[in-house]
Amino acid sequence: MAEHVARHFPLAVWNRTRPKADAFFDRLVTSSFTLPGLSVAATPREAATGANVVITCFPTSADVEATLFAPDGIAAGLGAGAVLIDCTSGDPATSRRIAARLAERGIGFLDAPVSGGVAGAAAGTLTVMCGGDRALFERMHPVLSTFGEKIVLAGPVGSGHALKAVNNALLAVHIWSTAEGMVMLEKLGVDPALALDVINASSGRSNTSMNLFPERVLTRAFPRTFRLALLDKDIHIAAGMAEETRTPAEVIAVTARLFGEAHAELGEEADHVEAVKVVEQRAGLGGGAPEAPARRAAIFDQP
Repeated sequence: MAEHVARHFPLAVWNRTRPKADAFFDRLVTSSFTLPGLSVAATPREAATGANVVITCFPTSADVEATLFAPDGIAAGLGAGAVLIDCTSGDPATSRRIAARLAERGIGFLDAPVSGGVAGAAAGTLTVMCGGDRALFERMHPVLSTFGEKIVLAGPVGSGHALKAVNNALLAVHIWSTAEGMVMLEKLGVDPALALDVINASSGRSNTSMNLFPERVLTRAFPRTFRLALLDKDIHIAAGMAEETRTPAEVIAVTARLFGEAHAELGEEADHVEAVKVVEQRAGLGGGAPEAPARRAAIFDQP
């Protein structure tokens, strides 16, 4: 995402792991692209100083809030009229709190989580779902369009994060329910590849059955593209939204519990599709969950 922004706007980058930012800088400045300006900042405040727009993308909204309002944080470098675009898959309540604090300083805010995975980020074709003021959204569209293809305003501040949480909750439901169905069929003697071929030509199909299972589960490849820990976080955001709005959401609540258990069993680095291993293990099939590594105390505070 940052590379696409850098191709169109002067950009200062900061990362909690400085070597990552340095490697990004070195790769771009030696590429064939002519960049209008690129630098690496030592602190969030330095990255934000003099910027008209700051884009954040962290594991959680708590990370965003802490990085914003730390003594050497982003907010310390921003002036009135600047805008913060938060691409974190965060929670609506924290986003509303952040927006209110920034508004007191005359700083605009859009929550703008993205969907499309690593491939969409590399291609600049992400779906961007925004929450905030329409005029601000339209003003920021040229920035968002550098890495997004489908860009929508979902509603007021927090709406983008709400929509992303529900989207990811549905992803979790699809992964777990498809795993249950496939394990059941396998135990009844139905070939998994044949079962998927039929399901994908029928009404039970989903992106999970059409892409994730053929590419990752049947092959046992399980590439690490999106951590299970983050999907666990997202579905729990959706479950919390259901409670907040007093919406009956039993399927989401059960799936949140199951993904929490899978997260605990598989550890912090497992890919989200590896939750299938837990279903397999519980059903007594081979190739189940590996021995769980020791969990880290600060689950999401990982650079």
